[in-house]
Amino acid sequence: MSGRIARVGIVAKRGLDARDYLDRLVSWLHQRHIDVIYETDTVAGAATADAPRRSREELPSDVDLVIVLGGDGTLLSMATRIARGGRDIPILGVNFGSLGFLTETRIDELYGSLSAVVDGTATLDQRAMLEATGRRDGAEFDSRIVLNDVVFTKAALSRIIELVVSVSSGEVTRVKADGLIVASATGSTAYNLAAGGPIVHPRVDAIVLTPIAPHTLTHRPIVIPGSEVVEVRPQIEGAVDEIYVTYDGQSGYPLRQGDLITVRRSERTLRLVKTPARSYFEVLREKLKWGERGGRA
Repeated sequence: MSGRIARVGIVAKRGLDARDYLDRLVSWLHQRHIDVIYETDTVAGAATADAPRRSREELPSDVDLVIVLGGDGTLLSMATRIARGGRDIPILGVNFGSLGFLTETRIDELYGSLSAVVDGTATLDQRAMLEATGRRDGAEFDSRIVLNDVVFTKAALSRIIELVVSVSSGEVTRVKADGLIVASATGSTAYNLAAGGPIVHPRVDAIVLTPIAPHTLTHRPIVIPGSEVVEVRPQIEGAVDEIYVTYDGQSGYPLRQGDLITVRRSERTLRLVKTPARSYFEVLREKLKWGERGGRA
């Protein structure tokens, strides 16, 4: 990577007690003449409470690097904001004990990874993102950029929902299920994996469509080219059918009959700081015990 790191934004997971780590991190950065800007909620957990602060929305526009302390959810929230702000800054995710496929750097590896970023020798993973657009009554009413997935689900007491799914070349299927996941390759190890979808290497240009608890066994996950445009139309009949769309598990809203959600590969990408000590497959083995035998018969 190129370009001097002059200002670093720090975001901690809400509720995380990271005071000691924050103070040591800020001291390390200041010794290298790097300014620090806290995310507004994060600064409450640090001793240097007089440091500059910004909201999560404002932070990306004022820094050269974002450090996330916590889990994947916090990183996802910042990834969206970085993309929405039109920035191309890297993000370093530090794991604090959760599963964390994106926040793969352990706390004991933080300063080694950070030194590489500051020195310009760090390896950055370029991750594809998805752009989702909502149309209602012929007009666009919503637009999002996500890293992991766009998920369509039913309300808690709803019956099985129906969705018409099309791609650029025509209708794919009518999904009758508890829901549908439209995931990026990065998102394949998130909700998609829990729902029985395939693991897709993040360098593969692909979009994954995975039904959630489908009504028939013939509805299987499918991997399609990343160049395809996916269109999802909810089929809603009366008040008993409630269908929600959720973006990266962070936010969402109910859909109406006639709504159209379009999902495509975004022009924006996310630059993730890689931990040089582990490859993608080592992360899979570490986090999922992938490929290991469950025990002797």
